[in-house]
Amino acid sequence: MNLAQAFARAAASRLDKAAVYWGNAEYSYGQIFQQSQAVAQLLQGRFGVQAGDRVAVWLRNRPEFISSIFGIWSAGGVVVPINNFLKAQEVEFILRDAEAKAIISEAAMTEPLEQLSATFPGLHIMRVEDFPTPQRAAPKSEIQCSRTQVDLAVIIYTSGTTGRPKGAMLSHGNLLHNVESCRRVLEAVSFDRFAVLLPLFHSFMLTVGVLLPLIVGGSIVLIKSLHPPKNILEEVVRHQATILPAIPQFFRALANANLPPNIPLRLCISGAAPLPGEILKEFNAKFPIPLLEGYGLSEASPVCSMNPIHGPCKAGSIGVPVPEVEMSVQDDRGCHLPPGEVGEICVRGGNVMQGYWKNPGETAKALRDGWLLTGDVGYRDADGYFFITDRKKDMLLVNGINVYPREIEEVLYRFPGVKEAAVIGIPDPRKGEQPLAFLSVNESVVLDEKAVLQHVRENLADYKVPRRIVFLPALPRNATGKILKTALRQMG
Repeated sequence: MNLAQAFARAAASRLDKAAVYWGNAEYSYGQIFQQSQAVAQLLQGRFGVQAGDRVAVWLRNRPEFISSIFGIWSAGGVVVPINNFLKAQEVEFILRDAEAKAIISEAAMTEPLEQLSATFPGLHIMRVEDFPTPQRAAPKSEIQCSRTQVDLAVIIYTSGTTGRPKGAMLSHGNLLHNVESCRRVLEAVSFDRFAVLLPLFHSFMLTVGVLLPLIVGGSIVLIKSLHPPKNILEEVVRHQATILPAIPQFFRALANANLPPNIPLRLCISGAAPLPGEILKEFNAKFPIPLLEGYGLSEASPVCSMNPIHGPCKAGSIGVPVPEVEMSVQDDRGCHLPPGEVGEICVRGGNVMQGYWKNPGETAKALRDGWLLTGDVGYRDADGYFFITDRKKDMLLVNGINVYPREIEEVLYRFPGVKEAAVIGIPDPRKGEQPLAFLSVNESVVLDEKAVLQHVRENLADYKVPRRIVFLPALPRNATGKILKTALRQMG
């Protein structure tokens, strides 16, 4: 089975059920299915897309994103989701590297699309404004796509924090495997409605926000406007969303918001970035709803672990492996380390990518004896829960001693008034490296640098205390909420 067939199977018995809520509009399973088939016919008939051809999707969040990806899969193509915040020259690299035959975009991208069209005269451009209006009662039909689980479904480009982004190759089987793992761990059923506010091009939302709800027969509450933030909660209540996957800073804002009564959520999931313990504490003090931290990466489709719904939920932990996925902690030689010892977290299972597109060298570095080397450093406790101490590349060496920025950041978050915290390493002629902290603070708050540093000194060893603190109005983040430490290093 492939992803197009999995969606068609779910749609066949619920053509009139709402698949997507979008502001005041509803799109039924029948409408999304019928529109996806129209996209497939256009790709094949007008643009000559054949099995294995790459088709880019460069869209903001909108229902047509969903029709587009299922249409591409129905045509036998490979989806290349593109960050809608990228500039034309950044998109140019992805299109060239993926050898994309076509791109699906929208009128808002007209100017950069014209630039890309001049650079790639053979590139076929399809705008969602030209999609046929879907009919509500779509006829049942079989998906003729012959792609199998081993065939390539998605090339998702990593954020490229070092060098050029790499295209992680995910098969139909990789994504279906991860959808099933997430279905089991979240106990997702057709009753569930997933509130989706993060960008759909991100692997977390692609799997948990789109594929999971539509394959189990649930619904998507696609948040139309994120500003002001109360719009999100109003949409959640209006459309009775039951599951909310988001990023840590959203849950901090939620914990400090004036909430409408009768929140329908049964579960919140924090992903895409580490969940500071202080944010979890604030959230738990206000809500009876479980907030579960999970962990994943694009190369693993992406979900690898999660704190269990029925507990115990351990603060600071990324939880235990999701069903049918293995995780271990290994040293640089590939030896498995016992509980409590720090090493690189590694993942194995049907969710792990096939490799990096046209990049066997980087593939060989990332995959070892069937294990995906995540680049994250951490340990496993005696109960089998995993903890991340930091990114391997972010770890500092102060006088030859390992220092993990996340440990310092957790202490900084506990200081009253701190809104965001990030720590990087800067060169030091005597110690090799020293920590440098960046903070943003809550509105109308003024912090004294000496007081903050004293707070760190009281909680951590002296060699972990930042040399100084840089206060910023807001810390730089990418489209999915990760703090851009590369940008901070340039400031340091």
